[in-house]
Amino acid sequence: MSVVTIAREGEIAVVAVNNPPVNALGQMLRQGLWDAVDALDADPSVRAVVLICEGRTFIAGADVTEFGKPPVPPHLPDLVDCIEGAAKPWVAAIHGSALGGGFEIAMGCRFRIALDGASVGLPEVGLGIVPGASGTVRTPRLAGVEAAVELVTSGKPVKAAKAAALGLVDAVITGDLRTEAISFARAALERPLPLPISRRPVEVPEPEFWERQEKAISKRARGEAAPLRALACLRKAVEADFSDAMAFERATFLELRSSEQAAALRHVFFAERAAGRPSHLAAAEPLPIRLAGVVGGGTMGAGIAVALSDAGLPVVLVERDGEAVEKGLSNIRNVYDGAVKRGRMTPDTAAERLSRVTGTTDYAALADADLVIEAVFEEIGVKRAVFAELGRICRPDAVLATNTSYLDPRLIAEGLPNPERFIGLHFFSPANVMKLLEIVPVPETAPAVVATGFALGRMLGKIPVQAGICEGFIGNRILKRYRASAEALVRLGVAIEAIDAAMRAYGFAMGPFEAQDLGGLDIAFLQREGARAAGQDVPETLGDILVRAGRKGQKTGGGWYDYAPGDRTPQPSTVVTDLLSSQINGKSAMCAEKIAECLVGEMAEEGAAILSEGVARQAFDIDLVEIHGYGFPRWRGGPMFATRSK
Repeated sequence: MSVVTIAREGEIAVVAVNNPPVNALGQMLRQGLWDAVDALDADPSVRAVVLICEGRTFIAGADVTEFGKPPVPPHLPDLVDCIEGAAKPWVAAIHGSALGGGFEIAMGCRFRIALDGASVGLPEVGLGIVPGASGTVRTPRLAGVEAAVELVTSGKPVKAAKAAALGLVDAVITGDLRTEAISFARAALERPLPLPISRRPVEVPEPEFWERQEKAISKRARGEAAPLRALACLRKAVEADFSDAMAFERATFLELRSSEQAAALRHVFFAERAAGRPSHLAAAEPLPIRLAGVVGGGTMGAGIAVALSDAGLPVVLVERDGEAVEKGLSNIRNVYDGAVKRGRMTPDTAAERLSRVTGTTDYAALADADLVIEAVFEEIGVKRAVFAELGRICRPDAVLATNTSYLDPRLIAEGLPNPERFIGLHFFSPANVMKLLEIVPVPETAPAVVATGFALGRMLGKIPVQAGICEGFIGNRILKRYRASAEALVRLGVAIEAIDAAMRAYGFAMGPFEAQDLGGLDIAFLQREGARAAGQDVPETLGDILVRAGRKGQKTGGGWYDYAPGDRTPQPSTVVTDLLSSQINGKSAMCAEKIAECLVGEMAEEGAAILSEGVARQAFDIDLVEIHGYGFPRWRGGPMFATRSK
């Protein structure tokens, strides 16, 4: 079957693309569109052409199976030029997503219309490259420089209504796309045609504009190359003629395509694609989830309830007493109020999602739940008591999950009836924002229940990763090694602020000590104290010394750093220097690159141990955990990728 077919509706030709699953721009599709231009230009009965796609989306971008392979003609830039230079005007009829090369194809058309639920974008910076087929050159001519900078350097798509407001599409429709596109094309023939985008003028911004954008993007990118290179392409598009700007864009694209950052981002792209549907669960059918319960309405429980409600699920929140129920519902309400205040959600949407959550003290309200997630205090006795109630009340086939971060799920589930339906689902705080979900089965967990965990991750828009049972699972185990290694450098005389600065330079938003101050040093301290109380031999850390001195982080005005009242800016602390002086041997002037190399190497070594023990199934799972749960710079690919043998 051909991936491109042509039908005729009177004087309008309809070119239909059918290259499932996402109509990717492989060589056969490019050739088919090229041939369609030639055929329709030669047909005197055709006055205009509608380009439309079958399936769930418009052309959603490049064919990922061609990544890393030599390009085969017709090349995409030539195809876009070919469509733009066609003797008959083309109308792109967009549904689903027109992304990357798909949107560049649409910009080669004389007109673009979109269904109201569609989106358009140029996400190439997310793969470490820039658009390579006129995205940086045509976009400012179509929508202006400011809109082009936001679209291209962020890589974030925009919905149809915003695309229309920016001038990226000519009309937004709600009816039948094919019918409306044909009508639009007929009407367009009755008016003077607009200039092809390549011939449209572009307004030159004031000189300070580029400097402002460069500063803002540098801060956001934190070492990622592609956003700034995309900005340079956009500037060239404004300051040079079309052909020179195209040559500059293409050269930049080809240079970045072979870069280490692009290789890392491709690695993450493919890892994320594989994460949601792991091959070892291909034969397992997930159980349906229609009603969810959450036990515990604190920060974590409230975030989980919000994530479930955001996915369209009704949620029952159970707490120990009426006051705690009200507090839990208030925590949820505060999340939605904040989203409205920041303009991320309308008041009506927030009210609708809040209405899906009901609070109660009665476990009987969970009798019909398909899934219940426990998110109470991290103490084994408290959690066991919760599961005793759930085992008594819930259906035998209901999935029962614990959100523990450190405790052994096997101990939590002791005595639970039908243990095959029990699983660990480790969310990260804030649970409605963080994308990582560690899925931790116990030996009795049924494959269908594990598959249900992955299905839940997809439903919530998260990156699910299966982890085996050990202290801290994958992420917190590596975090413990990372922090211990950072403390080891301090003991050798490397300055705390130098370590944090080195990891920021590597691409982290915060260094290890700044991050501990933000989250609170007492959290890990209490976990260590609990292990000591249980008879485990846990060496004293430098953080323990600080906590015992009352320094728990920003919330107490001091942790590894000092903080002025109302100011979160970390300041080096003479108090910390005095407290730790007996633990520090000498003074080291290790450079930033060596500090980062050391700490990332320690993370990777722990990852290798995790892999060899079977706690992680594959190396890229470890990379995904670190990127989505712990802020490892995406463009580095994760610790396992970053330290692989080149």
